[in-house]
Amino acid sequence: MSGDSSINTQMRAITISREYGSGGGEIARRLAKRLGWRLIDHETVVRVAQELGVSEAEAAVHDEYAEGLVSRILTSMQAVDPALYMTGPASLTMNSQEYHKALEKVVTSAATAGHVVIVGRAAQVILAKQRDVLHVRVVASIEQRIPYVMRREGLDQDAARKRIQTKDRDRVRYLQTQYRHHPVDPHLYDLVLNSNIIDLDSIVDLISLALERKASQLSTPTKDLGPGRGLTRYPTQPGDFRLSESTT
Repeated sequence: MSGDSSINTQMRAITISREYGSGGGEIARRLAKRLGWRLIDHETVVRVAQELGVSEAEAAVHDEYAEGLVSRILTSMQAVDPALYMTGPASLTMNSQEYHKALEKVVTSAATAGHVVIVGRAAQVILAKQRDVLHVRVVASIEQRIPYVMRREGLDQDAARKRIQTKDRDRVRYLQTQYRHHPVDPHLYDLVLNSNIIDLDSIVDLISLALERKASQLSTPTKDLGPGRGLTRYPTQPGDFRLSESTT
């Protein structure tokens, strides 16, 4: 399935939230490649951190969890691509509040530049009010995620289970603490996809199709959107319809 070329001029970003081990990161990579869009993910942050002499383990602790090394990372990203990371000078002594403001700047600047697939980074919340952004969550059962992590990371079953539980817990804590949202809330997303059975390339197909459909609605007034659009009244009342006692 190939996406409509008009997408690249109408939609600015796709955010990918994922349960750890569901294949969400790999889906994002394949999606970005198919669309020809820039990918912003954990590996991008780690690579920049490594160039700055920061260990991957240290970056992993701070990313999507707590304050940390974002000021140096942002400075480096800005040097690599000033048009995308228009965040201004970054202080090297950021407190927690400054960190999250800087993170929001990175996400909003990336979306403003356009044509980005953003993995994590609380982007589904930060960009929630932008209609030209598609929000996706990828999930899978723990029984399916454990072998995925075992295969991808070379861990045994117990280690894979613990890693999944730790990563999921950290991501939930991060979003709840900083934004008062829970990542499993389906109302944060346009699309929630389960990779238990549907293969990753087919999920990329579905996201591409959803991107086209959402792009086609950008000119529709908000008041005209919703599941009732274009529908008429039921010919008869639903069988379980009952007037409340207060109206009888």
